[in-house]
Amino acid sequence: MSVGSAYRKSFGRGMFAALTACLVGLAYPAAAENEPEWSQAQAPFRIVGDIYYVGSKGLAAYLIVSPAGDVLLDGTLAENAPMVERNIEALGFHLRDVKVLLVSHAHFDHAGALARLKADTGAVMMASAGDRWALEHGTARGDNTATMSDYPPVKVDKVLRDGQVVRQGPIAMTAVLTPGHTPGCTSWTTSVMERGRKLAVVFPCSLSVAGNILVGNRAYPEIAADYRKSIARLGAMKADVTLPAHPEFADVLAREERRRAGDAGAFIDPDQLHQIVVASEQAFEKHLAAQEAGAEGGRPAR
Repeated sequence: MSVGSAYRKSFGRGMFAALTACLVGLAYPAAAENEPEWSQAQAPFRIVGDIYYVGSKGLAAYLIVSPAGDVLLDGTLAENAPMVERNIEALGFHLRDVKVLLVSHAHFDHAGALARLKADTGAVMMASAGDRWALEHGTARGDNTATMSDYPPVKVDKVLRDGQVVRQGPIAMTAVLTPGHTPGCTSWTTSVMERGRKLAVVFPCSLSVAGNILVGNRAYPEIAADYRKSIARLGAMKADVTLPAHPEFADVLAREERRRAGDAGAFIDPDQLHQIVVASEQAFEKHLAAQEAGAEGGRPAR
């Protein structure tokens, strides 16, 4: 049984359709400036526990803090590095307290600022083996029809395996390999305490196709199989709070507005992760079917 058939009935039709349409149509623009929200300033804010949003309006970067040092997940665009640093300091934290840099996946819109952030914080860069080459060469790996901008390469100090727990004081971030979007796409899980309640937090790596060639991908021949495995894996996970790299997929900024308006539990939504996975599965299958039809018809599988 597909993830979609297992969960689709539990979601509002309008919300599900809107998210699926977004995922079906998602592709990278020719240049980052074509997506103004990706580089638009966003005031930082606390989400739950010791997790803070320090990214832009359109691209997430998450800071997890502790007395023993902090962890930063994703850096957003290269030109956003000063913004991310200002956001960290605006919250009252210090750049040199960032001890570990993590990444969801090695694309320019999430890994672009990591080299600058690593230099300015002195943090240790950790990533999966599947994305190490792309990070260290500053370019995407795999056949793709979208324009994937290059970005400043960043040295990976420690290669992570599936299920490995990254610890920084009381912080424990578990790497869950969910390849497809990139060969080393990594989702992350952790838990936090919020108002006396323990919450499971998942930072899902993207499941969107975003221009990836799914049929006849010479650089990444197992891409379609990886997508399906990752969809199933994320679909089986439980999350009280879901924090994706593209904040709109979980209404992260809208939830912050609700919380400021008095909704203390705005970020708690046990259905959110499954909603993203179901919509992603449907979008993936549509893209795959279209590419297979193109290949069978003698046209390039783009």
